[in-house]
Formats: sequence, structure tokens, C-alpha cells
Amino acid sequence: MQTLTEQDFKALVDNHPRAIMLSTPDSVITYVNRMFQAVTGYRPEEVLGRAPSVLSSGLHSPEFYQAMWESLNESGRWEGLIWNRRKSGENYPQWLTIYPVDYQGKRLYAGVFMDVGELAASEERLATLAYYDPLTELPNRSLFQEFLKARVNQRKDTADLFAVLYIDLDFFKSVNDLHGHDCGDRVLQQAAACIQAVVRKGDVIARLSGDEFAAIIELDTEDQLNAVCERMTHVFRAPVMVEHREYFLSASVGAAIYPNHGETAGELLQNADRAMYTAKLAGRACYRIYSASEIQHGQQQQRLSEALVASLKVAPEEFSVVYQPQYDLATGAMAGMEALLRWQHPELGAVSPGDFVPVAEQRGHIHELTEQLIRCIRRDLEACAVDHGRGRRLAINISARQIADGRLEGLLEPFFERVRQVGWQPEIEITETHLMNLSRRCLDKLREFGDKGVVVAIDDFGTGYSSLAYLHALPVNVLKIDQQFVQRLGQDGRDSRIVSAILAIAEALSLEVVAEGIETEIQKRKLQELNCHRGQGYLMARPSPLDELPLD
Repeated sequence: MQTLTEQDFKALVDNHPRAIMLSTPDSVITYVNRMFQAVTGYRPEEVLGRAPSVLSSGLHSPEFYQAMWESLNESGRWEGLIWNRRKSGENYPQWLTIYPVDYQGKRLYAGVFMDVGELAASEERLATLAYYDPLTELPNRSLFQEFLKARVNQRKDTADLFAVLYIDLDFFKSVNDLHGHDCGDRVLQQAAACIQAVVRKGDVIARLSGDEFAAIIELDTEDQLNAVCERMTHVFRAPVMVEHREYFLSASVGAAIYPNHGETAGELLQNADRAMYTAKLAGRACYRIYSASEIQHGQQQQRLSEALVASLKVAPEEFSVVYQPQYDLATGAMAGMEALLRWQHPELGAVSPGDFVPVAEQRGHIHELTEQLIRCIRRDLEACAVDHGRGRRLAINISARQIADGRLEGLLEPFFERVRQVGWQPEIEITETHLMNLSRRCLDKLREFGDKGVVVAIDDFGTGYSSLAYLHALPVNVLKIDQQFVQRLGQDGRDSRIVSAILAIAEALSLEVVAEGIETEIQKRKLQELNCHRGQGYLMARPSPLDELPLD
């Protein structure tokens, strides 16, 4: 078998697709190959005999190089991302591997590197797959983390500011589910292009995984960050176009500034991720800059969400229902009641519906929560053997998100029938702000409920912006005046006029009115003077278990 000659070996190294440099232990360059010139711009004669520091960008701290040499001495190898400078003065990122070699009885150090600033910069396309996402041709998570580490490790005495953005495409999974992964891939490519259009040249963008992206944004001042984040969310308000078809996405964006929100690469990325999560909790399609207090709230929400899911699945006994009576304000007779779900967790204690209901809606567990509500009410009806108060109404709250859920009708129909069996009339309540955003199909579903004898009520009326024309078209029977107007009756004449106006609207549309949150005799008396039909509140009765209510 023929062995390689020294000349053959030199020719092989000279034509290697990566740049190679040999230097002595006392930092003198003794050899560079052809690709070295292609990457750095230096001809061999310009660097031979000089120190490797001729390539230094000046961006790394002495501690960075000290750690590099410690790794070489301890493990005999160093590999990572480093920013160096071309002959033109341009700084660029390179993936560098350093290891010792023995040549003709001498110890040398070989540096093998490639430009990872752009995918097209390397002729080794296969080699770049370890560092780049092949779909979007952006750096992947591993390379992004190296970029971020290098950026953090740049000299501390520079006044340069930068931030990390964590970008998550909202509801992208539905694109894959509805249109297939090939279409989803093309949408991701266009989404990546949208993100690139927002940032400046020199900022680093990466695809971390699936529908998650990240960016390192150079800033002149901290105030610039809000503008960048606003542009990042705004760019997705227009549809993403793929093959002449529109796909509507939105983005939740989190941001963290170095060093205020983290002094290491890991802390910055984690805190940007946490800020993104708070943006999702805020309703998606928005941005949040890292705030310790907001993050703490987000973590509490996450713990609450995990506990809620567990309780819904394995601990239904933690849920119960209390009933708040509604009274005819003219006669004082009980006219109905509203069923309110309660949750008693063994560690969290009594959790407010104002906390757990929004979490259930945001996390997609509202149907399971309604199942618990219905189960508890049916149990109470059986236990109390209710056979009094015919004509009273029993109201439950329904999330607008459930109206289009095909499971809802199957859950409610047997329940409504059970309520009718005891001589009561079923009622469902939906908040005004949610009702205004219902589709025609959902409104038709509400109309079907009404046709079957179910009373439909608008909850928290006065907090939305319903027009008279819209109200007239809605399939509703009852308006419930929001308690913020009721609780100021007698204190502010404007609130009396607002309640009076609501009653006039209701009379014109033949709707019944229920006042919520009555706590004082003054409020009750004022509502009676205004001829409000029904009322509920602590003054008349607090929410109680069904067996404690005077149902006779």
C-alpha cells in the first residue's frame, strides 16, 4: 500500500475546505492553507511569523482566552465560537477547533475554523448542518447559544447594549394540523423572513425549535428595545403569504437586556423566554420586557395551571358549587339563583374563580371546568330533592370559547332537561365583551338554545361597547348590570343615570334587568326607584350551598 509523501500531505491540507493555521507554543504562525486566505483575507506572507492575535477582534475578554488555554492544557482541545477580524477590518464569527500536533519532533497547535456568519459563506454545506437550521437557513439553538456566550464574554468595559428576544409564533400548530407539514414549513420560512426584516444587519437571528425563534439585538439605548419589539409583533399583523394564499399568525415576544436581566447567556435566554411566556398570558400577539415581578406572577400562574389540570383529572372532590339567590326587587321573593363554582386545593387553599377561570380559558381547560360545574349541580339537585319554587331560574356561566365547541351541546342538553324536571328554568350567562366577538355561527347556536326555552343573559353589561343595533340582533333575554355601576349608586349621579339608561334600553328591547353586587340598602332602594327588575348581592344573600338556601 502506497503511503502519502510529505508533498501529497501538504497538497491535501492546502486544499482542505476549512481554514487551517499552525502556530508554535510561543504564538508564532508557521503555516496557513488556501482557505485561510479566503476566510480572513490575509495572504500567507502577511501572517507567517506573526502572532495569531493578528486576527483578534478585540471583543473577547482576557478571561475568555485564559479559559481557552486552560481547556487546551487540561483536555488537549478547545472548540467553540469566537469573533475574529478579517484583513478588511470586518468582525465575523468563526467556529474554531484548536488541538496540539507533533510535526518533525516539534509541538505545534492547529487551528481549524470556518466562517459561520452566513450559511453561504462555507462551501461545506453538509458541515454547516450541525450549526444551522436547514429549513430557514438560520443558526440553530446550539450555534445561537455560542453566539450569545461570545457576546456576553466580550470585553466588559464596552458601553455597548444588547438584548435577547424570544419569539414564539402563536397558534402555528393549527397551520400544520389544517394544511400539512409541507405547507407549515413554507409558512415558517416566510415567518423567518418577516423576523429578519425587522432587525438590523449584524443582529443575530436563530430558529431554536419548531415555531420558536430568538435574536440578539444591538441597541444604542434601552429605549430602542420597545420600538424593536413593537415592530416584531406588528410585522405579523399582516398575513403571511405562501403560494398566493394568506395565513394569519401572531407572535408573542419576550425580551431581556444585558446585563440588567442576566449576566450569563443562560440567564438572558431563560429570562427572555419567561418574558415571552408573560406575553402569552397577557393574551398573545404582544411583547413583554423581563420584569421580576411579572415573571413571579407568571410562575404563580403556571403553578396554578398545573394544579388545576391535576385536580380536574384526578381530584374532582376538590370542586363544589355555591348558589347566589336573585330576588324580585318589587316583591322581595326569590326569583332564581346563579351557580358559582368553587375550588378548594389541599395546598393552595380556596382559589378564587377570578384566578382559576381565566387560567382554564387560556390553557384550553374551560370545558373540563364546566363539566365539574354541571356534575356538582346535578349532585346537589339529587341530594336536596328539590321540588319547590317552580318557575325559578338556575343560571350558569359559559365561556364564549365554548359556544363553538361541539362537546358543549352534549354536556348541556341533559343538564337542562334535569333542571326542567324540578320545575326550574335553565339560564346561561356570557359576558358582554365576549359576546360582542362571537361569530354568526356561535350566535345561531345561542339562538337555538333560546328556542329550546333556555334564557340567555349578558353578564357584566356596561363594560363592553354594544350598540343598540347589535343588542337588538342578539338572541338574549336578560341584561345583568355590572356591579361597578351598582356599588356607586347614591354616591355619583352619573352612575344613577347610567343604570337608568340601561333600564331604558332594556325596556325598549323587552329585556329583563338584573343588578349585580347590591351591598347596601341605599343601592337597593335606588334600584327599586328606577324599577330594576331583579337583584343579587351580599345585602340580600351570600352564595351558599344549595341545602342551606330557603327554597320553600
